[in-house]
Amino acid sequence: MKEYTILALAAAVGAVVLDRLLGTHLLVRRSFWVAMAIMFFFKIPSNGYLTGRPVVLYDPAYFLGIRLGTIPVEDFFYGFGLITLSLVLWEYFVRKEEHHDL
Repeated sequence: MKEYTILALAAAVGAVVLDRLLGTHLLVRRSFWVAMAIMFFFKIPSNGYLTGRPVVLYDPAYFLGIRLGTIPVEDFFYGFGLITLSLVLWEYFVRKEEHHDL
């Protein structure tokens, strides 16, 4: 079973669903996609170094084996999910605090 694939996709899909459920609507904002581009700009060389040396090893039993350079494609889904989840929760709690102060 490809556990890393499943978990990485679940993280990405879960973050998108949470964005909709909480009403933060980050995925329709240009600033969100600029933040994603910045994240991937720094992720590619650092992750490429770690997976190319290899400092980080992946057991082929747990991921698809599809790589962009030396980086497993699942790392991009995981990174997207992690950053998106953080931003969605940040936005949600900031809005909640602002409405609470009124």
